[in-house]
Amino acid sequence: MASLFDTLQANAFRSGITARTKESKKWFQANIENMQTPGRNELLKDKALEPTDRMIFGNMFMYFYDPKHKETLPYYDRFPLTIMLEPTKNGFQGLNLHYLRPDVRAQFLDELMGLGPKNVTDKSRLTKLRYDLIQSTRKYKEFKPCFKSYLNDHVKSRIVRVPMTEWEIAIFLPTEQFKKAGKAKIWKDSISIARN
Repeated sequence: MASLFDTLQANAFRSGITARTKESKKWFQANIENMQTPGRNELLKDKALEPTDRMIFGNMFMYFYDPKHKETLPYYDRFPLTIMLEPTKNGFQGLNLHYLRPDVRAQFLDELMGLGPKNVTDKSRLTKLRYDLIQSTRKYKEFKPCFKSYLNDHVKSRIVRVPMTEWEIAIFLPTEQFKKAGKAKIWKDSISIARN
């Protein structure tokens, strides 16, 4: 199966789009909205993504998740798109970007990329990203609704690392799998949480 990420990158290149620009964000959002995207299980097998058994901070990951306290949560995402912040005793904390509307997600990711390397490669990660930094800086206010804790034994699939070169595509893929509430309500709540 051809890689969705490779196909989109090639199409963007043929359209004269330069990666990580305002034009590229508009192009990817418009083209992903209008295409048939593979299911989540197929996406986890995409050859542009890297299966891993190690969650390293500053990297972005996709996986299926079944929360321990799902009965008491107002809503949750079964397929997080998480930038890992730090490990915990039995899991990890991270930023699940699905809790933001795609355009807000792109803006927030631009802010976070200021903590990354100037020259992005497949091995790049946000080495300066720390909880105490983002929670203390007003320009990262969108972190509040995205900040989540995860337990290792509630991850229910393979974990794949999304190389930084693919982040711009990954944030626009409609892979969120919210339970107990629709995405419109969740994204509206997230805006409110970020502002307060």
